[in-house]
Amino acid sequence: MKRVDKEIVDILKFDEKGLIPAIIQDINNNEVLMMAYMDRKALEMTIDSGFTHFWSRSRKEYWKKGETSGNVQEVKEIFYDCDEDTLLVRVIQHGSGACHTGERTCFFRSITKT
Repeated sequence: MKRVDKEIVDILKFDEKGLIPAIIQDINNNEVLMMAYMDRKALEMTIDSGFTHFWSRSRKEYWKKGETSGNVQEVKEIFYDCDEDTLLVRVIQHGSGACHTGERTCFFRSITKT
């Protein structure tokens, strides 16, 4: 991963529950793989390890993406948006994909008709 300016973490706007949305994108083809939440600790774990870590709102615990499946996400770049309240994490997706359903991306269903 590129060098991270940890001081920027201090300007990020976490919500009232201490969370910030993180959009995960494949660095090779720009495909959006998933969206999950990080708190400050999950972001620091991601920065320190070079692999994505998140906070599970339902289980109330930290999780490393792919810890059980082997479908880990190697972090290459982290951006934040103009409002400083959303992250874009660009990764190399290892394994078969990002979605727990077995799909490559969590965004495999469309509500629009062709």
